[in-house]
Amino acid sequence: MSLTIEVARRILEASKQRALELRSPVSIAIVDAGGHLVLFERMMSPYGWATGNISLAKASTAVMFNQSTDAIAQWGSGIPGFASSMATMTQGKFIMAAGGWPIRMGGATIGGIGVSGGNAPGRDDEIARAGLAAVESAVPVNQSMQFSSPTSQASASQYAQQPTPAFASMPHPQPQIDNSLNSPAPQMNPLNTHNFTSDQENPYGDDQMPFDQYNESRGDQS
Repeated sequence: MSLTIEVARRILEASKQRALELRSPVSIAIVDAGGHLVLFERMMSPYGWATGNISLAKASTAVMFNQSTDAIAQWGSGIPGFASSMATMTQGKFIMAAGGWPIRMGGATIGGIGVSGGNAPGRDDEIARAGLAAVESAVPVNQSMQFSSPTSQASASQYAQQPTPAFASMPHPQPQIDNSLNSPAPQMNPLNTHNFTSDQENPYGDDQMPFDQYNESRGDQS
């Protein structure tokens, strides 16, 4: 989105109207987002040539920092040498004085306005805000939620219609549980001995011999 000449004229005319109501002839400068001059008018022509340069500096400063020049003056005054350094680097297009405001449309800064020459304190700032109010009243409230081009609108709608990934809602696999774990545990002999009944087979494959018969057989061998 860029500052069109029609929007710049609307801002300029609204600012001039307020200046006439206040009987305060001023210079009004409107620049684009790059600080380049779009429209300018000096109401007190041929006098007041200095106010022309000041109004241009206010508009450029507001765009440069995306703030009102009054706000910049409040925090910039606490930095030694800040104003003079910025004025030198910008070739005079920087100033810390009220009367400059960024121009915003759809949430984006598209330019700036600077007013100089007011005949009372606060007049420059009031005249500049009157021009901004003319643009804000013409912009829908929900325009900041819209995209600036049809291509971006189509891309946004396609993005909104994309299905969500399926893996995000897939159920986790349940571990397989052996049914044998549910069967009762076998009874173990606490002494860990092998007891065989008469009808059970001897797992060791040899016949059991009574203890007395075993001793007699050993006595014969001796």
